[in-house]
Parts: sequence; C-alpha cells; structure tokens
Amino acid sequence: MYSRLLVPLDGSPTSLLALDHARALAHLSGGTVILLHVVEPTRHSTGFERPKVYIEDVRPRFMAAGQALLDEAANGLRQDGLAVETVLLESGAERVSEQIAKQAEASACDLVILGTHGRRGVDRLLLGSDAEQIARIAPVPVMLVRQPHRKGIT
Repeated sequence: MYSRLLVPLDGSPTSLLALDHARALAHLSGGTVILLHVVEPTRHSTGFERPKVYIEDVRPRFMAAGQALLDEAANGLRQDGLAVETVLLESGAERVSEQIAKQAEASACDLVILGTHGRRGVDRLLLGSDAEQIARIAPVPVMLVRQPHRKGIT
C-alpha cells in the first residue's frame, strides 16, 4: 500500500478534491501526506515592480500566502490524526510539473495525487495540461482526480 502520498495544492477545487482522496488513502494505509505548493512568481507579479519592492514586499506576500495554504490543509489532516509534511517551493526556470515530479522523488513518495480540470479540445490545446505532463514524467504512479461531470453542465 502507499505510505508517502504527495499532494500538490494550488487552492483550486480540484486540488482540494485530491486532498480529500489523499486523506482517505492515508487513513486506509497509515501513510504520510506530503503537501506541496509551488509558488509561481509570474502569477503574482506584473513584472514592473522595482527589484527592491519585489524582494521586500511582493515576494514575501505570495510566499506567505503559499505557506498559509499548506498550513491550513496540514492542520485539517493533523486533526484527523494523519502524519503530514509540507513543502513550499518557488518555481524558477523549471515547469511546475517538473518540480512536482522531482519533489516526488526527493520526498521518497510512492504516489502523487493530483487534481485535474479534465480539459479537452481547444482548452487543453491552449492551456496545456500540467496533470498530463506530471503523469508522463513522474517517477511514481499518479492518481488524477477531477470533479464529477454533471449532466447539463459543460
């Protein structure tokens, strides 16, 4: 059974659904959940900030927000009696998918549980699929979790 479960979190509903699946698996296996958040500076910065403002004000804010996301998720798991570790990374030149795959190896994980939006067609072509990339390059099995499709809703 799986003993070290890596769950990348971005705060989206699908990542929180993956967290719920990890919680259930960890209860069954007695495993440890490793929560990972990768901060992407380009998502939090306009690029026009002066270096001093970015270093002293902007960066600490988004790093703190990432840590708060991890802490909130970890506290919920710990209240359920589960063992939890957290990892906060900042993306650099590498894609987030590459960092997730490397973290799975660095944390000796044996499963990655990942939320996915399940995009198809043009949306997938334009937006790409981090989940698909992770499934291709991860050194361990990857469980993809997405919201159930409701009839009448596209």
